[in-house]
Amino acid sequence: MDATIGWTIAIGTTTAAVVALAIAARPRDPTLSLLSISLSSLHVGFPTTPIPPIPVLDLELTLTVSVTNPNLVPVTYSPSTMSIYCDDTLLGQAKVAAGSQPARSVRTLQLWAQLDGLKLTHRLARLMRDVIRREMELKAVVRIEGEAQLLIWKHPFVIHVDSNVVVDPLFLEVLDQETRSKLDLSLSTNKEEDNKNEK
Repeated sequence: MDATIGWTIAIGTTTAAVVALAIAARPRDPTLSLLSISLSSLHVGFPTTPIPPIPVLDLELTLTVSVTNPNLVPVTYSPSTMSIYCDDTLLGQAKVAAGSQPARSVRTLQLWAQLDGLKLTHRLARLMRDVIRREMELKAVVRIEGEAQLLIWKHPFVIHVDSNVVVDPLFLEVLDQETRSKLDLSLSTNKEEDNKNEK
């Protein structure tokens, strides 16, 4: 076989392999689902205001969350905070610890969230209606930063997760949920970013 033809075939095969790898490895949005909610602890407090003080209940919940990484590359992520809202009021937050997740895997996480009893008291009338009809609408928002390992390079990424959840406030059951997630992956490596910062 002529050397030129051999090189042409080799280059064509390599190019096709690179294109196939790029198509297969293109980033896909991860998914996050709330599996269950359980009451961890309950604290009764008496704030200094108003006068006379009204007892409030600070709740600590355990959130069991399923996280799916559909991509062909493993990821590591930094610690972050999940904010929990009700009627646009921030009720509490849950800490997401730093960790990692293999490629194409599903992992179950347990998050501990603390809800502000004073803010719950301020919406007591609405809370009672939610208990009577056994439906309470919550919104969870989290922004996670991390790195994706692609061959020998690490690429920074940011995941935005916006989840609307309907729960039974009496028995803490998840009735329905809709989650939207978006993955922003940087094509530059951390080494390139470090070089830019040095300049």
